[in-house]
Amino acid sequence: MGRVLQFSDVHFGREHRDACAAALDFANATPCDLVLITGDVTQKGLPDEFEAAGDWIRRMPEPTFVIVGNHDVPYWSLGARLFHPWRAFERSIGHPAHDHQFLSDTVMVRGVVTARGWQARLNWSKGVIDLAQTRKAAEALRQAPTGALRILACHHPLVEMIGTPMTGDVKRGEAAALIFAEAGVDLVATGHVHVPFALPIRLGDHCSYAVGCGTLSHRERGAPPSFNQIDWDADEIVVTAIAWTGDRFEPGQQWRLPRRQDTRKRSTSPDPDVPGEREAAAR
Repeated sequence: MGRVLQFSDVHFGREHRDACAAALDFANATPCDLVLITGDVTQKGLPDEFEAAGDWIRRMPEPTFVIVGNHDVPYWSLGARLFHPWRAFERSIGHPAHDHQFLSDTVMVRGVVTARGWQARLNWSKGVIDLAQTRKAAEALRQAPTGALRILACHHPLVEMIGTPMTGDVKRGEAAALIFAEAGVDLVATGHVHVPFALPIRLGDHCSYAVGCGTLSHRERGAPPSFNQIDWDADEIVVTAIAWTGDRFEPGQQWRLPRRQDTRKRSTSPDPDVPGEREAAAR
């Protein structure tokens, strides 16, 4: 029914060049509904890193959807970090940092920024999520076409996963995860920890899943470079980590996730009570 290829944490400046080239070949040879990239496309937010990242992304098959990560802030510019942390990303990558959305008949993706240029704690690499933005994204995803897979994309895992080599430590992360679960979001797709995983979020009806992606950089944390292939039908979501063997990518660990059943009717989705949607629902 559908397929998304998820890449993350390429870290141009520290990228694994052979793996990046092979990943590009894989993507262009594999039909999919969307290429999703969940942040940290650069290592230090330097101009040449953004140039390399932008070139790599533009060589991916369309459509693509890219969100920012904490490494996509200009590392050496305090002024940029404070006043316009995502300007270089938006100019070079060509995707908006905020309120980014993709919609088709088979899948809807909404992005929320969890990275910050600065924050009131020493470790600025950790995550923060705004609950007003969360509710806005959740309401948009709630209006996805009946049967479409609903994905919230952000860089940091909202709920900590046992066994990962580092934490996202997202302020208000669990509250946001509950909002998304109650809105019927199928997947919260993230990066940051550099290892793949797919686990139920133990909130709401337990039918929303946290899906983490590996890295395509040399910043490995106990796992080889990898990316995710996410396939789904009406009953099941299958997440496969496509792992680097040293000279090629091959399917590795796989998770089979029962899919929440969408009980809405097409006559009521999009919600006719939402301004601007009433006429569309009546047609």
